[in-house]
Amino acid sequence: MIGPKLRNTLERQHYKIAGNHSAVKLCLWTKKSLRGEGFCYKQQFYGIRSHRCLQFTPAVAWCTHRCVHCWRNIEHAPGTKLKKFDEPEEIVEMAVEKQRELLTGFGGIPEIVERKKLGEARNPNQVAISLTGEPMIYPHMGSLLEEFHRRKFNTFLVTNGTFPERIKNLEELPKQLYVSLNAPDEKLYKKVCNPMIPDGWKRMNETINFFPSIKTRKVVRLTLVKNLNMLNPEGYAKLIRRAEPDFVECKAFMFLGGSRKRLAIDNMPNFPEIMNFSRELAGELGYKIKDSKEDSRVVLLSKK
Repeated sequence: MIGPKLRNTLERQHYKIAGNHSAVKLCLWTKKSLRGEGFCYKQQFYGIRSHRCLQFTPAVAWCTHRCVHCWRNIEHAPGTKLKKFDEPEEIVEMAVEKQRELLTGFGGIPEIVERKKLGEARNPNQVAISLTGEPMIYPHMGSLLEEFHRRKFNTFLVTNGTFPERIKNLEELPKQLYVSLNAPDEKLYKKVCNPMIPDGWKRMNETINFFPSIKTRKVVRLTLVKNLNMLNPEGYAKLIRRAEPDFVECKAFMFLGGSRKRLAIDNMPNFPEIMNFSRELAGELGYKIKDSKEDSRVVLLSKK
C-alpha cells in the first residue's frame, strides 16, 4: 500500500508506519510534556494529558485535499481511496506498539524525564486522529473508534468534511469531532485546499448542514494563512453559523514540513494577528473568546 520511496520519506520524518496505511508520530508537545517543558493547547482547552496522547492517522498518505499549508509532501499522495485495509483491532494494537517504540529513547534520560510520566505515556489514553491525510478515507472509522473506546481512549477525530455520508452514518462517534474549514468561499477553497475531487466544496457543505445534529462535542477549526485565507470573517461566520459548533479554533498556519516548499515564513501569522482575527470572527458569530495559547498561536471561541 505504501511504496518504498514514500515509506523512506515518512520514516526519515520520524513517522512509524503501522500496517498497510496507518501511522503514528510523536507530537512536539508530547516530547515537551515528558521533559517538563509545557503542554499542548488541547490540554489547556479540553483537559487531555499531552504526554498520554497518541498522534495517529489511519490514512497516512491518502487525502481528498492537497492543501498548500499541509505539512505533508502532497506530491506523494497515492489517491483518495484505500484498496486494501487493516482491521480496527490490528490498527490500534500496532499504533500503540509503534508509539512505544518512538518513546524508547526517553527512558535513557531519567534526570529529565520522570519515570511515572514515561510509564503513563507508554499507555496512551487519548488519540488525536488527525496526524496527516483524511481519516474518513478509512471505511471502518466507526469500528475503529469503538475499538479505541473499548480500550478507554478519549478520541478526537479531525475531518475535512468531504465524506458526508460516512460521517453521518458513523455507528460510533468520537468524543470530539472537528471539521476543518480553510476558506470562506468556493473560489478560495479551490486555491487553498487544492482538492483532488471535483465536488469537495459541495461535500464539505453537506457535512456543515448536518453538523448540528451530531450528538457529540463539535469544533470547527480554521487554519489561517496570512495573505491567503486570513480574511472575510463574515464569510467564515456564515458557514460556521450553519454548523453550530460548540467551539471554534482559530489557529495559525505553522511553517513546517512540506509547506515550506509552497509558502513563505511570512505567511505564518503571529499571535496578535490571530487574536485580532478571532475577535472579528467572534463578533460576527456572537461567540466569546474562551481561551488562547500564545506559543501555539491559537484562540478558542465558545458558543456559550
